[in-house]
Amino acid sequence: MRAICLHEQGGTDKLTLDENFPNPTAGIGQVVIRVKATSLNYHDVFTCRGMPGIKLPLPIIPGLDIAGEIYEIGPEVTDWTVGDAVLVNPLDPTDPSKGLMGEMLNGGTAEYCLVDVSRLISIPEGCSYEQAAALPVAYGTAHRMMFANGGIKGGERVLILGASGGVGSCCVLLAKMMGCEVVACGSSQEKLDALTSWGADHVIDYKQEDFVKWIWNKFTKPHRRKFEGGVDVVINFTGGDTWVKSFKVTRRGGKVLTCGATAGFDPKTDLRYVWSFELSVLGSNSWMAGDLQKLMELVSDGKLKPIIDTILPLEKTADGVRLLEDRKVIGKIIITP
Repeated sequence: MRAICLHEQGGTDKLTLDENFPNPTAGIGQVVIRVKATSLNYHDVFTCRGMPGIKLPLPIIPGLDIAGEIYEIGPEVTDWTVGDAVLVNPLDPTDPSKGLMGEMLNGGTAEYCLVDVSRLISIPEGCSYEQAAALPVAYGTAHRMMFANGGIKGGERVLILGASGGVGSCCVLLAKMMGCEVVACGSSQEKLDALTSWGADHVIDYKQEDFVKWIWNKFTKPHRRKFEGGVDVVINFTGGDTWVKSFKVTRRGGKVLTCGATAGFDPKTDLRYVWSFELSVLGSNSWMAGDLQKLMELVSDGKLKPIIDTILPLEKTADGVRLLEDRKVIGKIIITP
């Protein structure tokens, strides 16, 4: 089969097309998926570069988010049939120690993919392969962060940093679906226009304007004695120099939600804001199968439309990862083998 493989770590140029990668064969409790779509994530950039403490079983086929149809069924598989449309959960809900698809196990940038049945989720009518593939890592993470852990409610004022990427775009869509007032940050006019088209009530070019001053001028500075000013919730998965700034715009009793640190994992902090404004800092790690099922239901019901930036053929996978690395993406990049 044709597959994009990483034989050694380095830059995105290490992602190469193998025209004759061995076809997978389904074992006990497994199926082989004919891949219809896989979406890229910034995680694929880290996979290429290498991550501290994680040793990949090279060569590896990247691509964490996989949607397709069942092509072959292995022994002792009883609940699935050939031709079923399925989304693959990158994490095995029965045994997460098995590792991520596309990192510790071959992923979706290939014509076929071997999958344990415990990872399969049926794709409902009205949800395309491309839409399903856009969901797991980015949208699943956003859904869990916002609802299971963050408890976001309609009517709240929500600031979203890094709003034009995979996770951020989903946060904008879900917050608007809930009836929140959304303040979204982007780094170019093109991204700001996109955020507005997705429903953001206010947009800020964080490269041209200090979002702290913008929030203070627009909504007044948070008051440590009153429950007013600023925003109710900050979604910050960038970290770095935006971390303390997030505390400065959150009203007393508000929340800062995080699920990553793309701009730096060890920022300076200031605990005075945490106690004096009674802030809740809530972390969120990945997603659950229920998050993915709920998201596909929302897509099927027409309540959620995943933002897809571009769809590329298999041989252009490295180009797609470079677009992510250079932060030239608005939404998700989909690969169709």
